[in-house]
Amino acid sequence: MLIELDKMACFGVAGNFTGHLEQAGEDKDFTKVKTAEANAPKAVFPTYMPHLGEHTPAFLGVFPFDDYSIIFPKGEDKLQIEPECAIVFDVEWNSDQVVGLTPVVFGASNDCSIRKQGATKISQKKNWGPASKGFATNHIKIDKFSEGGILDRYRIASFLVRDGQVFPYGEDSAIKDYSYFYEKLITWLIDKLNNQKDEGPAENINLYLNEALRPSRIMVSVGATRYTEFGKTNFLKVGDTALVVLYPSDIYSQDDIIHRALRDNLEEDDISVLRQEIVVKGELV
Repeated sequence: MLIELDKMACFGVAGNFTGHLEQAGEDKDFTKVKTAEANAPKAVFPTYMPHLGEHTPAFLGVFPFDDYSIIFPKGEDKLQIEPECAIVFDVEWNSDQVVGLTPVVFGASNDCSIRKQGATKISQKKNWGPASKGFATNHIKIDKFSEGGILDRYRIASFLVRDGQVFPYGEDSAIKDYSYFYEKLITWLIDKLNNQKDEGPAENINLYLNEALRPSRIMVSVGATRYTEFGKTNFLKVGDTALVVLYPSDIYSQDDIIHRALRDNLEEDDISVLRQEIVVKGELV
């Protein structure tokens, strides 16, 4: 299936894995955000819009995804992998409202983030130009987006490769353990795409989508896992490699994935892997 990411509106979900925001030091950004449940995600944030209108920030028109590289942002020093499952949805519209989301494929995503003070919106930490994010090219078809479907089998692992050593970066986690997933996630997403207000760290997503000519397909990275102790305390450096792996746990064990990461042997049809070198501008892989 042809996935033309540059023609889709792209988003992330904040706070969909219990404990991640606290580890990232970003929980205080959401103290005034009211949610229906204590474990509910906090907000949808944009990372790329295929068309811009007068109300959409200009930086969101820069395509930030690269399959092989992350360009280290000049003047920053706290950059972290955000290991996620990303899902491509077909979108059904009724006038200016989203009324349906149909999951199509999923894949490994690095919703890479700058940890910095003073950013008023989540998106300002997410898209700092070309090669600031990643979505694996090996997309896996979704049979059904509910219990008993293919996603029940999959887990998210992530690693930082530094000086020839492979370090687990995020906790190896079952995809189905997201706080909101399957039908509950779709219901929540539709509400946020239509009704989220421009307040606090959140933005008016419906306004952006309508200015983007109501795209028929979107990509959503549905939330980052918690970090290992190493991941929580080690930020990315130029020369590192970031790895995000989605794998079926009935076929491969956690040890299998670690050993394959050590041997750089993760290319399989049933594994979605994103491998990105951390580089400076002008040194794209």
